[in-house]
Amino acid sequence: MKTVIKLEEVMMFVLGIYLFNQLDHAWWWFLVLLLAPDIGMMGYLFGNKVGALTYNLFHHKGLAILIYLVGYHFSIPLCELVGVILFSHSSFDRALGYGLKYEKGFKYTHLGEIGN
Repeated sequence: MKTVIKLEEVMMFVLGIYLFNQLDHAWWWFLVLLLAPDIGMMGYLFGNKVGALTYNLFHHKGLAILIYLVGYHFSIPLCELVGVILFSHSSFDRALGYGLKYEKGFKYTHLGEIGN
């Protein structure tokens, strides 16, 4: 089952690349911004509870889709870009086994414990 989930996430990452391609930005912006959502890990400087909250906020695909759709509907290219980057990054992370975090620590995710 893990392989099927990872393949699904890879396909969502490919969808993110496609959606980015529909935007009016140079391709290298995708590479530059792809790791930007990891800024959410900075919350762990303030403890596991804040860290899990900020990490999950920056890695929530539902929020990413909402931001993208708001940008699309109201013709706000920056929102479209942010939504696509958040969505793509989250899919990429989950394909690698990094899921949404539990409050007990960074390595405890909805996909299982990192490193096991």
